[in-house]
Amino acid sequence: MATTTIKAAVARNTDAPLTVETLELDELKDNEVRVEMVSTGICHTDAIVRDGIYPTPLPAVLGHEGAGVVTSVGKTVKHVSVGDHVVLSAAYCGACKQCRAGRMAYCENLFAEDFGGRRRDGSTSLSCCGEPISSHFFGQSSFSTYANVVEESVVVIDKDVPLELMGPLGCGLQTGAGAVLNEIKPEAGSSLVVFGVGAVGSAAIMAAKVAGCTTVIAVDIHDSRLELALDIGATHVINSSSRDVAEEIKMMTDGEGVQYAIDTTAIPAVTKKAAETLGIRGVLVLVGAAAPGTEVLNRPGYSGDRFV
Repeated sequence: MATTTIKAAVARNTDAPLTVETLELDELKDNEVRVEMVSTGICHTDAIVRDGIYPTPLPAVLGHEGAGVVTSVGKTVKHVSVGDHVVLSAAYCGACKQCRAGRMAYCENLFAEDFGGRRRDGSTSLSCCGEPISSHFFGQSSFSTYANVVEESVVVIDKDVPLELMGPLGCGLQTGAGAVLNEIKPEAGSSLVVFGVGAVGSAAIMAAKVAGCTTVIAVDIHDSRLELALDIGATHVINSSSRDVAEEIKMMTDGEGVQYAIDTTAIPAVTKKAAETLGIRGVLVLVGAAAPGTEVLNRPGYSGDRFV
């Protein structure tokens, strides 16, 4: 397969807008599939990589919530066929101890696979007039018309599902729901609070309802998000810009605090506040993408909380 000309949104400089450019997409590798993008979500992680907080080399094509149609497959691809409708998700090495145990989200080589900007052989699939452009962001680089995507990042979906809506399943929605269903695994009748109810937090709220939590509290500073949270499973909402979250949650839980808390914001002050809402043996799950080196101090003198 010869080099193909595509359009892509390129991050060239930190804190600068993306530029739509014509790029060259190289030949498909044996372990890749070529996907024609139908849609892609935009995640906060794309923004912080563009801004240099995470180490993907610029210039780069970002995007990691792609959805599209497979137009060709590499020689060693086993589970994807031409014409398949697919959602694209994070890449993983498949060989480390975590991957072999089925915990691909904790791949020991995650940064290289998802943020390195190169294939394992050091090549990039994208270039502009001979200039290398970082590719394979989360195995895909979906801010493009076409992408060469590693098979590990590809999930085949039914063809009657609208592809234009499926992109966020690849990151935001599965992250929020997975935090609840795969990590917390709350008991029916338990209590859970979600700080930050964007896409990730909303997915966590829906998953909490599915899991049978009977007290599901949404915390945000936007009333529109809180109204939606009530529609999708929250039993209580708190606007943290005008109310004391810890005191409100004490009243909602008869002074006990919640059993589970999820922070999707990665803001240290919010994470600390989330810990303060926990009851005895409470569990706090951190989902947001904080800058490397960020520290959060737990409430003094309390050793019962477990951080995941």
